[in-house]
Amino acid sequence: MKLDAAVAVDAAHLRDVAATARAAEELGFAGLWAAETQHNGFFPLVLAAEHTSRVELGTAVAIAFPRSPMVMAQNAWDLQALSGGRFLLGLGTQVKAHIERRYGMAWDAPVARLRDYIGALRAIWHSWQTGEKLDYHGQFYQHTLMTPFFNPGPIANPHIPIYIAGVNEGLARLAGETCEGFHVHPFHSVAYINQVVRPQVVAGASRAGRAPGDVALVSSVFAITGRNAAEIEAARDAAREQIAFYASTPTYRVVLACHGWEDIGEQLSRLAAMKRWSQMSALVGDEMLEVFTVQAPPDRIGAALRARYTGVLDRVFCYMPYTPGPLDELWRAMIAAVHA
Repeated sequence: MKLDAAVAVDAAHLRDVAATARAAEELGFAGLWAAETQHNGFFPLVLAAEHTSRVELGTAVAIAFPRSPMVMAQNAWDLQALSGGRFLLGLGTQVKAHIERRYGMAWDAPVARLRDYIGALRAIWHSWQTGEKLDYHGQFYQHTLMTPFFNPGPIANPHIPIYIAGVNEGLARLAGETCEGFHVHPFHSVAYINQVVRPQVVAGASRAGRAPGDVALVSSVFAITGRNAAEIEAARDAAREQIAFYASTPTYRVVLACHGWEDIGEQLSRLAAMKRWSQMSALVGDEMLEVFTVQAPPDRIGAALRARYTGVLDRVFCYMPYTPGPLDELWRAMIAAVHA
């Protein structure tokens, strides 16, 4: 199992990405992942690619449907070239409300559309690498024009691994069929991964004649630790709030169903609909916190991550972004414990 790190993507931290990436590589993290929530996830990876030489770099995740496959293909191609073949393209569908109401784009058949999207990406990359005619005709996307002026040309490492994110069964099967990795949502449990995600990845791989081991499972993790009681309690409170937010989304109800907590999800959804955000975290009790987080003192948190996720995930990273500083020795110990 590999221990990766999340990198902050806001404007304030963007100025520090080069130093952060160098420090993360020096500590021994295997990869750096950038999210796309309030900010663009590609920008920090451009800086990280320029200032590192070993660590892998990925989006966790870039939202696919607001971008044409051609736009996404170009972003990934340039990052792959700049990083010397270290880029991992993580793609997400988001949910209907956000695609339609936040991005102003069409939403339909997300699994089928993402399958077509991936096919389009690979057809575009193949055309750029080989010079062959671009002639992709899919259910949702058609790409049939590529002139020399707009063709970036071949690169040294043309194979770009695609990791997709999902919560329900369809996207996990799709990952098994056609992807190099699957981003398990940070709102997860070991039971959910073993009962829902892994069987569907295996089923998809079998359908495509692939080995299940060809698909890496990766996820960020709510890790609760601290140097004193106040820090630990603050970390627990922050985790409760984030878990409550995720659990209020009906799409993620499958995770709660693995533990018989669907009624809590319904209560959280009602509170979210009424914008009673401050009341939601109280519904995330200690039992839920034990299931959805890893809790241990600083000197044992790495071992706790390894104990929970060995044989369950191939790569893990903490939900909170890595920042160089006084906790570097803790991070170094975590890396050693997870990579042991």
